[in-house]
Amino acid sequence: MTILKPLAPQSNVTAETENLWQRISRAVTTNPSVLPTMAAVLIFVGMIVYGEIAYGRILQYNTISNLLINNAHLIILAIGMTFVIMTGGIDLSVGSVIALSSVAGVMLANSGWNPYVVILLMVGIGTLMGLTSGILIQYFNVQPFIATLAMMFLGRGLASLLSTVPERLADESPIRWFGSQFKVIDGEKVNDLVLTPGGVIAVVVLLLAFFVLHRTRTGRTVYAIGGSESSSILMGLPVTRTKLLVYVISGTLAGIAAVVYTSRLGSAQNITGIGWELDAIAATVIGGTLLTGGYGFVLGSGIGALVLGLMNVLITRDGGIRPEMTTIITGSILLAFVLLQRIVTKKRE
Repeated sequence: MTILKPLAPQSNVTAETENLWQRISRAVTTNPSVLPTMAAVLIFVGMIVYGEIAYGRILQYNTISNLLINNAHLIILAIGMTFVIMTGGIDLSVGSVIALSSVAGVMLANSGWNPYVVILLMVGIGTLMGLTSGILIQYFNVQPFIATLAMMFLGRGLASLLSTVPERLADESPIRWFGSQFKVIDGEKVNDLVLTPGGVIAVVVLLLAFFVLHRTRTGRTVYAIGGSESSSILMGLPVTRTKLLVYVISGTLAGIAAVVYTSRLGSAQNITGIGWELDAIAATVIGGTLLTGGYGFVLGSGIGALVLGLMNVLITRDGGIRPEMTTIITGSILLAFVLLQRIVTKKRE
């Protein structure tokens, strides 16, 4: 007579009993943007540590303040680019939008227009450019690359028609308030923690974008479209409206970035913003957003923008590195993250 032994109860592996490597592996497998985002954070921390050891005075209030203030416009641009890229699109027009908005805004402000109306018009120009791109893409089936490239040339051309010389914003203009510094912590000597309204706007926009993408139906639809647009349509999601909306968001944020940048610099020029769309794309990719769409973290895009900003700080502090190396280093980092994304997505296939 054969005695059947009772089967050992199958152990349920819970999150509490899994080791750290298993948790990380599962997170990376589930969401391919996790690993690039973690890498961006590690690079940022590593750059801070290296800068402090090699040059000193990196972990100081004034360095942190300047990092946020000088890159507030890039953070805002990267946030708008994140919305677009997560749907599988691209927006090449944001740099030209800043040029057009800033030149038009400064000229109108200097001619006596109400500054608050001028600010609304600057943001409105961005919204209109984004809306036009969205309409071309969604209703005329123009590829995002071509549509936004056309808007890039249009914006740059209109800015050049308005002025080909630097336009200085009047010193007494209320628009400059967005670039004025307010002391938060009084440190030793010049080591003060300061903020500007423009920097605060960048942080607020980042937090609002995080809420929209992770806590609203619109955000879930953005992720769904990037994952599979055809499936999103079958699920009854508002695909057309959402794809149009992301370009409006990108254009609007470009207009806001124009206000922030112009208020800090105090002038505008038709060549402003050349290449900034590429910086925004680089910050977004470094932050973990997949170029194919569907995955990404808007907070990671903010980290990506700070990585690029801190890189410029370290190159300036070094003094021996040619400024042209900034583009080479940025391209190398971008290539590394694109390859990392490809490796992670390949494992999921």
